[in-house]
Amino acid sequence: MTHDARSVLLRAALDAAERGWHVFPLRPGTKRPALHGEQACPGIGECASGHLKWEQRATTDPDRIRAAWSRAPFNVGIATGPSGLVVVDLDMPKDKGSSDAPSGAATFRALCERAGHPVPDTYRTRTASGGGHLYFAAPDGIRLANTAGTIGELVDTRAWGGYVVAAGSHTPSGAYEALCGSVTAPLPVWLQSVLQPAPRAPQAPSVAVAGQSRRYADVALDSEARSVATAQLGAREAALFRAARALGRFVAWDDLPRHVVEQALQEAGEAAGLTASECRSTLRSALNWSIAHNTRSRDAA
Repeated sequence: MTHDARSVLLRAALDAAERGWHVFPLRPGTKRPALHGEQACPGIGECASGHLKWEQRATTDPDRIRAAWSRAPFNVGIATGPSGLVVVDLDMPKDKGSSDAPSGAATFRALCERAGHPVPDTYRTRTASGGGHLYFAAPDGIRLANTAGTIGELVDTRAWGGYVVAAGSHTPSGAYEALCGSVTAPLPVWLQSVLQPAPRAPQAPSVAVAGQSRRYADVALDSEARSVATAQLGAREAALFRAARALGRFVAWDDLPRHVVEQALQEAGEAAGLTASECRSTLRSALNWSIAHNTRSRDAA
């Protein structure tokens, strides 16, 4: 790679750092971190007190950035968590010859429309595969993690524990390019409610009888159904999604039958103004996720 190309990558890293985004080097022409792994850690320098991973070593220090990018034409990684970012990753179908497979961008656009909002106007990039990254400022006081498919098919997010490839980087598949929106918009409230983990239900004592736990589940069902039915325009589908994820644990624990939860939330969603098909689609994905991610026993570690 030419000296000019290396200068472009250095400039991309410095531009990201000027925005307050924490960067680290990726191997030239790839999306893989260029930093050493724990097994190969020399235990010196930054790692003198213990191995530091890429998220911990990402920096906004221009001197450190210049020193790193002087060694090789590294691509630029942005550690989303330390940067205060939530990035929505809109992927392309793996089988590009399939005309009936919607892209992540199409799925996200449809979700925005159903939530009563336009696609947010924010800083965005085109990825090497032809997909897109939408950058949002993370909400204060909430530590969001990465998600895969929680929002929809081919729609993932990167937050704490994740990173994205910055504009200006190149891979054999193509370049990462800034498209529009110089300002990073705050994460929309309705989207935050979808991404934010449902609060854990208070753990019942191990000696609690089944009747007590089922009474608690019934109270939770009534409360969540009321919250959905009274949700305001623009927050209805997110409220339904959150309620289904919260109640899915009781289905997994055999405290509530799935059809009872589905019927109650279906009626609540339609009462709030959602269509029957919108309710069914949201309930199916949210309940499937929650049931799969909750143990069958509330006493399990």
